[in-house]
Amino acid sequence: MDSSIGPSAEGPRRRALAAARGFVVAILAAPAGADDWPNWRGPSLAGAASGTGYVTDWSPEKNVLWKVALPGVGASTPAVWGDRVVVTCTSDERDAVVCLDRDGRELWRKALGVARAGKHKKATGANPSPGTDGELVWVYFKSGELACLDLVTGAERWRTNLQQRFGADTLWWDLGTSPVLTARAVVVAVMQTGPSYLAAFDRESGDLLWKHDRDVPAPEEAAQSYSTPLVAAGDPAWGEPAEVLFVLGADHVTAHDAADGRELWRVGGLNPEANGFFRSISSPVLAGDLVIAPYARGGTITAIRRGGVGDVTKTHVAWVRTDLGADVPTPAAKDGRVVVCTDKGVVESLEAATGKTVWKRELPRNRHAYSASPVIVDGHVIVVREDGAASLLPWPDADPAGDVAVPGGGVVEEMTVATPVCVDGRIFLRTYDSLWCIGAK
Repeated sequence: MDSSIGPSAEGPRRRALAAARGFVVAILAAPAGADDWPNWRGPSLAGAASGTGYVTDWSPEKNVLWKVALPGVGASTPAVWGDRVVVTCTSDERDAVVCLDRDGRELWRKALGVARAGKHKKATGANPSPGTDGELVWVYFKSGELACLDLVTGAERWRTNLQQRFGADTLWWDLGTSPVLTARAVVVAVMQTGPSYLAAFDRESGDLLWKHDRDVPAPEEAAQSYSTPLVAAGDPAWGEPAEVLFVLGADHVTAHDAADGRELWRVGGLNPEANGFFRSISSPVLAGDLVIAPYARGGTITAIRRGGVGDVTKTHVAWVRTDLGADVPTPAAKDGRVVVCTDKGVVESLEAATGKTVWKRELPRNRHAYSASPVIVDGHVIVVREDGAASLLPWPDADPAGDVAVPGGGVVEEMTVATPVCVDGRIFLRTYDSLWCIGAK
């Protein structure tokens, strides 16, 4: 498979286009500050945080600013805006939302519809992460409940249930995709056995703006996906609309016009042997002009050039790695590098343009896997194991010929599958039933 980005003469033009797109993304996105974390993958949508002053080691007795017991269990990552930290869970058999301030004091709590419990031992009825624009917050649950609340008061603005409205959940396991925000809509991807679709609702009113069927050929469980779409500003030079949605699942990556859901292009071939059990959990990430798509239960990573029309499988695949992947953790990306953490704790830093490994570290083997996604922050990459043990690895460079140092880490000794949130020198760690705030006292 071609591992190049394109002719070398295109380099300056592509860099200029990438810079322009980055500027447009900043305009289209909600004006999150450097100290906000408005969604699961943070303000960059790529697992990269800003700021300095984060501690590099912690334990239940060290560098814990506070710990709060939540009213129920959940696996979602918190959303942080200003002084507000929003977490979802299930409590008293109801879907629930809790808002705390940055000192851990509860500001409000909201109960919604009847919850559906998780099937898997590390999943719950509250796996999807909330999203906020600083005024409103949107939450989604395994029950199919999608709701919009006022961030300040917790008052309900609107609510709908996708399963009651469009059909029952047919996933074999626990719904995991998170809602994403476009300039006008909150969008949910439903990829399952049977009818699959994308649905966009007006952010403020909850009116259905569009619903687009996404029934691509994939066998058995491979048709099911727990991944979260990506939203990006479009590039008119490539014929893209103002905003584009990138969706990974059911053996394909598809791109859609965020204004109406229509499919722009697709890449197949992610499951060439038609394995019936290639359900996807890890989500795509953008690295410059490339959509990075982990697949095959952690067996492959495919990089796809943006642009094109129709089936672009033969023309837009930039490179493929068949010796590396991530089944659950979603890669992080920043400054032309991609960080991949496998479920077993092998961490590699790749050149986004070529897919080549810059450095690699195999963390100590343990019976606990890695489900939380890596986060790049303050010269480190944070990876967290399911038993709450975290490791800090150097970013962006390490000695590729030697053993990559582990400059720090910590442990909270609680089940952790949510991704760490890093804002303003603080690390928020959401465990199965608690929220920890890690930082220097």
